Amino acid sequence: MPALKLSYSTRALNAELLDGPVEVAVEWSEDGQAWTEPSDGRFLLIRRRADQVDETGLAMYELPGYVWMLRKVILYPGAAPLVDGKRAFLSAMPGAILQTFLQEGQARGALPALDWDFTPTHDSASEPWAKILTIYYRPGLDALTTLINLAEQGVCDFRMQGRTLQVFNADTELARDLAAGDAPVDLRFGRDVVAAPDVGTFEDLASAALVIGEDGFRASYTNGSASAPWGRWETYIGQGGVSDPGTAQLLAEAVLLRSGRERIQRTRQITPYTARWLPWRDYRPGDRVLAPSAGGAMESMRVRQLTVTRDKNGVLGGNVVLNDRLLERDLRLSRRTAGIVGGSTAEGGSGARPAPESPAPRTPASPAGLIVNPLAYLDEHGLPRGQVTATWGAVTTDVAGVALVIGGYELFARINEEGAPWFLITATEAADTNATFSPLVVGQQYQFKVRAVNLGQRGPFSSSVAVTIPDDTDAPPVPTAPALESRLGVVHVTWDGLGVGAVPMPSDLLHVLVWMQDPLAPGWTEIGYLDAAGSLVVPGLPYGADREFSFTAVDRSGNASARSATATIAAVQLVQGDAADESITTGAIVANAITSAKIAAGQILAGHIAAEQVTAAKLEAVLTLSTRIVAGTPAGARVELNASGLEAYNASSVQTVSISSTSGAVSIVGQLATGVTGRRIIVNPAGAADPEIRFMPGTGTNYARIWTDAEAAIRLYSGTSTDGTRRSEVIQRGDEWRMHMVQTADGLAGGGYMFAQPNQLEVGYNDTAGRLNRWLFNNGGAGSATGYTAFRGTFNYESAAGLVMFSRNLTTAAASHFVSFIVTLQSAPRVLITADNPIPARLVLHVTSPSTTGFTLRSHETSTPTNFTTLLYVWAWRQHGA
Repeated sequence: MPALKLSYSTRALNAELLDGPVEVAVEWSEDGQAWTEPSDGRFLLIRRRADQVDETGLAMYELPGYVWMLRKVILYPGAAPLVDGKRAFLSAMPGAILQTFLQEGQARGALPALDWDFTPTHDSASEPWAKILTIYYRPGLDALTTLINLAEQGVCDFRMQGRTLQVFNADTELARDLAAGDAPVDLRFGRDVVAAPDVGTFEDLASAALVIGEDGFRASYTNGSASAPWGRWETYIGQGGVSDPGTAQLLAEAVLLRSGRERIQRTRQITPYTARWLPWRDYRPGDRVLAPSAGGAMESMRVRQLTVTRDKNGVLGGNVVLNDRLLERDLRLSRRTAGIVGGSTAEGGSGARPAPESPAPRTPASPAGLIVNPLAYLDEHGLPRGQVTATWGAVTTDVAGVALVIGGYELFARINEEGAPWFLITATEAADTNATFSPLVVGQQYQFKVRAVNLGQRGPFSSSVAVTIPDDTDAPPVPTAPALESRLGVVHVTWDGLGVGAVPMPSDLLHVLVWMQDPLAPGWTEIGYLDAAGSLVVPGLPYGADREFSFTAVDRSGNASARSATATIAAVQLVQGDAADESITTGAIVANAITSAKIAAGQILAGHIAAEQVTAAKLEAVLTLSTRIVAGTPAGARVELNASGLEAYNASSVQTVSISSTSGAVSIVGQLATGVTGRRIIVNPAGAADPEIRFMPGTGTNYARIWTDAEAAIRLYSGTSTDGTRRSEVIQRGDEWRMHMVQTADGLAGGGYMFAQPNQLEVGYNDTAGRLNRWLFNNGGAGSATGYTAFRGTFNYESAAGLVMFSRNLTTAAASHFVSFIVTLQSAPRVLITADNPIPARLVLHVTSPSTTGFTLRSHETSTPTNFTTLLYVWAWRQHGA
């Protein structure tokens, strides 16, 4: 937020203008004729102080920027019921949230002079809002705190233009790149910059992080490239909503990258008198400019803060606070972390007084405002994976709108394809309206939906949301400049394995490409690559002709860094003129003078070696590789033996097999099969969403599969039935075992099932219309271990032994009633009845004339039968064969 400090004598000209609450604008001019008020140049005279005995009458004024006034408009409860004492904004854009504060405030008479130029759907640059939020704010929260909170989560950037509030999508309008192009804004020593103090601190340094999550989840992560001058330093991350390793790795990665090195604040003192580039006219906060970094090297940095001063002598000066690329990365990581852990989303619950629970569980309403935010991260092998953070509105009522306290939520997902099955990926407690899940496949589109659960009764699903898991888009650091050396007529191009500024390369680095061009005929050509620190030998260059070399780094997702600094060298001729035939003999070569460093790659050919001349006696006991041995295409499909071990790559140069020479560990990426056709087993089949084992039939593709999900549950899916309508599934978790039939058309359960949990066993049948027949075996509750059996639904009537249960409300007074079974049984059953409140109460009811279609109910009064009305519970059972 901008601020202004002003000193002025109360005896000076027009001093009376500063006696009351006024606005002060700062303006700039190049020629003293045309004056311009910059953005964030309007201030409010809020505080002043003066010494009454000071004869000069000097007064000091402290003025915050005009945006400070947003502190004086607060959020009121609104017309809709509060959720846990908070006002809900479900699936709302930033403009809609902020405009709610401002419009309602102005309607009450607050801030009448304040204006804004964004809308609920578009930012101040008329661009559609990039993000949608489901968020809750407590009444009484002021608009400025809300605005800063949204900015800190990476939702928006803001500034004031006079009295008009301007809000933009994050890193768009307020993130101009002035460091690129033909005429970059470059702040140089002696011209624009007169001092460059750097302040560094190791206070936040850490090389290891312990993550404590939900349900006993805990994991430890380390940053091997972190600075550790005093050994291992540790930090702690506590986040109750985290239960999957991918989200934990994202949080740990963000913290460890921010705390892995010395944090440096770079301040550059500027002067307008000799400068080429002037603040406000040429650059402003948020812009990227070229400025001297450590050692004076020019680097693209972002203007984080701009200060302009005028002293008592009228001399202008100031400074800029700059963020280098590492600090900008820290800000992005902080914003990403805020999005994962939920930011200011609600804790759920109900702000209303709950109604008493009815005997049967009520159906909760459908959750509203589901938002799914996908992210990409790198796993422990350096491979890109996907993670999602889902947020939704709290459910506080049942489907009829009656207040209800629910038990939790269930989040489902599936691949966004027609007919793909839905999977329960996580469940939360009632207080949690956000959840995380990983790993997911990058580039894959998924569909998500959520529902509330009340005492086992599941409510309707929310509207589904489809998102595509993004791939990793962060390019590797720019490699350090090539180190060049010319020996024996060839050029050695060497890389030290680091990025500019001694930054270690990330775990997903694929290789560093080596480029060459003729400085007199520019045009870069790729000539090879390096997998790690090392050298590339370049033969066949013309003697004495300059060649320029550079590097670019490429990761496994195909992201390429900017080009490194270049270096130039000319190949040096070995002798004056070519050596004559047979002029170099063995007697002219000193023993051990010819080494691998003096032999150009590819120059010893098979035709130069006589048969059986390379024997064990001519090799060392241990043959050490300084580069690599490749079978295949060096930049494509190949098998490679190098210093790291044995590796294999596919045609896209993606590593598929690794045998480590250090630990002996074997990693295989891709499909492993016991055969090509026929009955076979396939491990990790190509194109599968999860690592799995498939069991293929002799012909066709109707396979069975086994895999495990993020909860370490074992899932077994059979192939489909012969008519293609259904399959069976078995799911084993630590606290449940489930077997059921699934319809292939819609992925819904339909058919017989068995469901075991620590405190109950359920056996039943679930038809396609959702009608449930089941037996439930339970431990009888906390106070008893006797157990009980419950049945819900209606049996199908069969010829074998059977049981019929139903109730009838006899509402017409009569001396007797015929009670129908609705269906015709194959034999007359035995019938047991229970009468609930017969009228009159003295009646004793009994069954007569049972048949295959029903029975007659009469009272014990036979002489003058009394008409009766009652609620009847009927149990009829038939022994086997009876």
